[in-house]
Amino acid sequence: MTDGSDSRPAEDAKPPLALVRRARRMNRILGETYPDARAELDFENPWQLLVATVLSAQSTDVRVNQVTKVLFARYPDARALAEANPAEVEEIIHPVGFFRAKTDTLLRQSRQLVEQYDGQVPRKLDQLVELPGVGRKTANVVLGNAFGVPGITVDTHFKRLVRRFGWTTEEDPDRIEAAVGRLFPRKDWTQLSHNVIWHGRRRCHARNPACGACPVAALCPAYGEGTIDPVKAAKLVREPRR
Repeated sequence: MTDGSDSRPAEDAKPPLALVRRARRMNRILGETYPDARAELDFENPWQLLVATVLSAQSTDVRVNQVTKVLFARYPDARALAEANPAEVEEIIHPVGFFRAKTDTLLRQSRQLVEQYDGQVPRKLDQLVELPGVGRKTANVVLGNAFGVPGITVDTHFKRLVRRFGWTTEEDPDRIEAAVGRLFPRKDWTQLSHNVIWHGRRRCHARNPACGACPVAALCPAYGEGTIDPVKAAKLVREPRR
């Protein structure tokens, strides 16, 4: 994008047409399998999503949603959090883990938002990644889900699945983002991320993937890494708690 909110690194070589077609077909099937796929963090505005995403590092969305309900009631905006007593914030977010480091990050982040953006979350990638605790993954979550700016979210699930799918062999998150982004129209990036992440949380687990209950099994080169028995695989399918 020319407005500075482009959320993909520079392009390399054009991917093979067969790979593009297979990847897009897999995404269509995942979209049909998970029609409600969306961000599973609770938020009402861009700032709440930014805070929740920072808190979600090495924690579960369920736990983060429990914590942010209390946190946002006590500190309703960036200005309020910027002036917060660190000990009080630490007590509230303690359940998400790494609470001291996350408190420090959130307070510094809130102060920077107040000082530079009058307490509002910027809409551009290059501005977001300058905030404390914000990398490309967090920035793309906020851009895609709060502002409607397409972005690919390379979390642990996404990284695992796109490599299993054979969409890329890259290891670095930025290079994964670039490689996968070349397989899909830009407008699809945010929903693509949701589809893949939901599949990773529900069927394509890091250990014991439910291959026998996988809707894209026929298109997946990693088919067979998990049980292919449909009865056993069905027992591995799980719906994350809300």
